[in-house]
Amino acid sequence: MASHGFLAEWVTRLAVGESLTAEAWQQLEARELQEPLRAIAFGITAENVEAVLRERSRLLQTVYHSLEPFCQQHFQETDRVLKTLWSFWLPLALWLAHHRQQHDRPWIQGILGGQGTGKTTLGAILTQLLDALGYKTLSLSLDDLYKTYADRRVLQIQDPRLLWRGPPGTHDVALGIQALGSLRHPTTDCPIAIPRFDKSLHNGVGDRVEPELVTSIDIVLFEGWFVGVRPVDPAVFETPLAPLFTEDDRVFARDMNAKLHDYLPLWERLDSLMVLHPIDYRLSQQWRKQAEQQMQASGKPGMSDAEIDTFVEYFWKALHPELVINPLIKTPGQAALVVEIQPDHSVGAVYRGGDRPSTV
Repeated sequence: MASHGFLAEWVTRLAVGESLTAEAWQQLEARELQEPLRAIAFGITAENVEAVLRERSRLLQTVYHSLEPFCQQHFQETDRVLKTLWSFWLPLALWLAHHRQQHDRPWIQGILGGQGTGKTTLGAILTQLLDALGYKTLSLSLDDLYKTYADRRVLQIQDPRLLWRGPPGTHDVALGIQALGSLRHPTTDCPIAIPRFDKSLHNGVGDRVEPELVTSIDIVLFEGWFVGVRPVDPAVFETPLAPLFTEDDRVFARDMNAKLHDYLPLWERLDSLMVLHPIDYRLSQQWRKQAEQQMQASGKPGMSDAEIDTFVEYFWKALHPELVINPLIKTPGQAALVVEIQPDHSVGAVYRGGDRPSTV
């Protein structure tokens, strides 16, 4: 079986248009089928694996030189980047392109992912890959749907528990429904207004800015920390779970869970949902601390570890990952793709929702 080292060597050779030996190619095919849940998720079978990898190698050769500077800037380990490119980014782009080909309208792909799961990087890479395939991609964040600064000030007076923007209830759901509806069913040559939000305004509190006008969009990547999350049975909040220790914490969690009902019409506009799932939800706290430390090392202001703990735990109290995201990925038919994220931010197992691997 191909090791990571050999895989990186072969991917590099394919990227510059060199041929592989028949033995190396057979090992690539065998490696692709060695992870059956990933193969099922991407629609790869023993019958089509050769054709799939030939198509992947053609896309790799097309984009490699344009993608190389981005990867060198954002990643340190070349072998790991090449493995991720070959095993995840390229097949995911082709998977999205295939779905777009099956529809006579834009494809709306939901992406659920928290702090440190790589949503921004993934969006940037997919945009380049899909452009090479001839598809125009739009990135839209749940953050772009925040209510205005003025509306959130009123909301905070009504409910002082809404300390920060982000929990259910702080978004203009109707605005999102309108935007995704217009993107799903565009009028020829008529620009679509895409909501945008600037987090730096009002001393970091943020506010809505002028919308972006777009046309001829093929694929929409709609991402956010609870995109696609559905209400769960309120009874699950009765059992104490860190950091839901007090009755006030559990009341807040139940109220935020109830607010998710308002988002269901927005989720219905999604064609598919992908979940970027850390193998331990507590990693997001660790990743946030690392990010803040890097900011401070570069001379920028940042939060202390204690402030980060308070901040991150606030969002766990609003929507606890163990209680609202785990059921989502375990239920067949809700998440088309689940992508495990390892402690070093690398991609682990990839599978369909409900096809949970026994090693998780």
